[in-house]
Amino acid sequence: MFSRLIAIARVTFIETVRQPVYGVGLIATSLVLVLNVALSAFTFSDDNKLLLDIELSTLLLSGLFLAAFCATGVLTREIENKTVMTVVSKPVGRPLFLLGKFVGLFAALTLAFYIGFLVFVLCMRNGVFENTSDPWDAPVLVFGVGAVLVALVSAAFCNLFYGREFPTTAVGLTVVLLTIGVVLVAFFDEHFEPIPFASNFVGGQVIVAALLILLVLMVTTAVALAAATRFGQVMTLVICTVTIALGVMTDSLFGQYEAESRLAAWAYRAVPNIGVFWIIDGLIAESAETAVGGAYIALVGAYAVAWTVGILCVGLIAFQHREVG
Repeated sequence: MFSRLIAIARVTFIETVRQPVYGVGLIATSLVLVLNVALSAFTFSDDNKLLLDIELSTLLLSGLFLAAFCATGVLTREIENKTVMTVVSKPVGRPLFLLGKFVGLFAALTLAFYIGFLVFVLCMRNGVFENTSDPWDAPVLVFGVGAVLVALVSAAFCNLFYGREFPTTAVGLTVVLLTIGVVLVAFFDEHFEPIPFASNFVGGQVIVAALLILLVLMVTTAVALAAATRFGQVMTLVICTVTIALGVMTDSLFGQYEAESRLAAWAYRAVPNIGVFWIIDGLIAESAETAVGGAYIALVGAYAVAWTVGILCVGLIAFQHREVG
């Protein structure tokens, strides 16, 4: 059973990476992350705090859109084209098929999130320009931008002369070279002077904030896949967007009325609370009281896993009663 699960997940992962929307999403996310550096230069206090907020929000929204579009690509189209019958007609049950789809899809989205996070780290390292005369961070341009360009050119070369798939090759090379580029940037300051490793990078709490956003992406992937068992691309995107929007506002919409209204109490428990994953306000405050510890991460991780399992069970029920033949 485990080998069949891995096989389904592997095929789903490759299918997701090869989807045009996956590459477009990666490019769009990277461009928006870079543009946020200029858009954040309009505050009367610390521009870099606004940049941090916008950058993490961009990672969350890009994950939302990628999850919705890619889920329909790997599941809804298979159901509509009836190619899913070639799998479920074999000794592969629908629960195993759906779980394999989730594992492969979430792995591909995690890879996209990792690439976006590397770009985010480089943008935060460059920081917001306080003056128009401020220079760009030289190591970021040389190692960061250079790594992406080398990856794309190398992928095109491999596709032209060796017949390699461009999307998968480009993504694979980008992950490796951009990771190396970020590590090299950590050894220098903005003027290429040697510094202690990563002394000019984002702190550990920022990495924790990104990890919690990845947990939101896991829940969103489950929502997208469950919706894709019954609906098309547009409706799946709507369901994901509404779920995240309600999750962000659930404390103000339902939580404060929980003791007064049974309906509000039910609604408060029927929607994932995204607020527990969002620690940006604490990061901006920069106080010891708002620092997130290991116990909190473990509790929120268990909360995300519980919601993911519950949503996948709902999706399985919908998929079990879906005609695929």
